[in-house]
Amino acid sequence: MFGECHAHVIMDGINYQVAVKRHEHGPDEQLVRKCLETYQKAGVSFVRDGGDARGVSALAKKLAPEYGIDYRTPVFAIHKEGHYGGIVGRGFSSLKEFHQLVLEAKKKGADFIKIMTTGLLDFENHGKITGAPLEGAEVREMVHIAHEEGFAVMSHTNGVCGVRAAVEAGVDSLEHGNYMDDETLSMLADSHTVWVPTLVTVRNLLGCGRYQDEVLRPIIRSGEENLKKAYDKGVKAALGSDAGAYRVMHGAGIQEEYRAFLDILGDSPEVKQWIRQGQEEIEKRFRRN
Repeated sequence: MFGECHAHVIMDGINYQVAVKRHEHGPDEQLVRKCLETYQKAGVSFVRDGGDARGVSALAKKLAPEYGIDYRTPVFAIHKEGHYGGIVGRGFSSLKEFHQLVLEAKKKGADFIKIMTTGLLDFENHGKITGAPLEGAEVREMVHIAHEEGFAVMSHTNGVCGVRAAVEAGVDSLEHGNYMDDETLSMLADSHTVWVPTLVTVRNLLGCGRYQDEVLRPIIRSGEENLKKAYDKGVKAALGSDAGAYRVMHGAGIQEEYRAFLDILGDSPEVKQWIRQGQEEIEKRFRRN
């Protein structure tokens, strides 16, 4: 089985607010062990977490070797105050504060740095992203600071402007990357960045009632078309389901993401090798130097 390159052990795929509250007095070891057991039973031996604000992924990293799992974490994600990201980490107001958070993550044993450069999909307005993306110059400096401290950078990013800024800044992996155009995909192909599209975060919403299916289907089609183009252009890509997000369950999410890739691209040795190469890049780069 392929590894899970994007997960959040603090979330449960059902109700993130309830899930996070379970750790309000500190990480719940029993819940973390249950999650690790789920991955172990699913045959997943590599997990890259997207971070949290309560030390849950740090505990998962500590316990994971008992389950035969190589668990990587940024400890917490870093977002700019007033922008999306508080759900999974810590905020900064200046680049000096950002650097301090990077140093804090290093002290706490982070394997890499996770940054948040844009908001989420706006399900009320197709093709739009919530909030304003960070300015390209600021993203470049954030990535530079992290790289100077010896870290790879995982970037939560959506939309053409956000993706272009992240790729130009040299992020090591691009998470989600919804609504890219052809030019942006070509930029991605010419870069060293690995794309982790997390397709099932939207695909698994079909029929749930939270959003109308006619709103979801164009987003799903866009993701499918971009995955095909990415494969044809030679973009580096890896499997990550955003496990813990609504209706994306730990252990099952990565299997669903894998099936989505094969459904879209075809079940061929070439496609499987492409996926394998992307994961190898993630495993190689996203470790503490």
